[in-house]
Amino acid sequence: MSSSPSEYVTLLSGDGFEFVIPRSAACVSGTIRRMLDTSNNFSEAISGRCVLEDLSGIVLEKVCEYLCYNEKNKDQNVVPDMEIPPELCLELLMAADYLDSTLLFSCIPCQKALAYKDE
Repeated sequence: MSSSPSEYVTLLSGDGFEFVIPRSAACVSGTIRRMLDTSNNFSEAISGRCVLEDLSGIVLEKVCEYLCYNEKNKDQNVVPDMEIPPELCLELLMAADYLDSTLLFSCIPCQKALAYKDE
């Protein structure tokens, strides 16, 4: 039996929602990448399941959507902004910090929404 990691991983939110996404998309997040790194001996590396207790299902769903959107468009020169509800922007920026993902921080719609909120 092969011990090579699966092509997909499962991300589990604090409120019990599960999302299965490609490992390559998930590993854009430094936090998830370290959890899945077999040299770190974390249980997540063996099971392929990352429990993210601090993230709600709604936020994790949008994070997964963004990670897959990024993976799909990574070789494109011009990529349209992804639709992000303004009410999720602050939580998504906090999730980006928690997940150690600079790509999520560069989410322009969130930056615009936060700028409008301050006006």
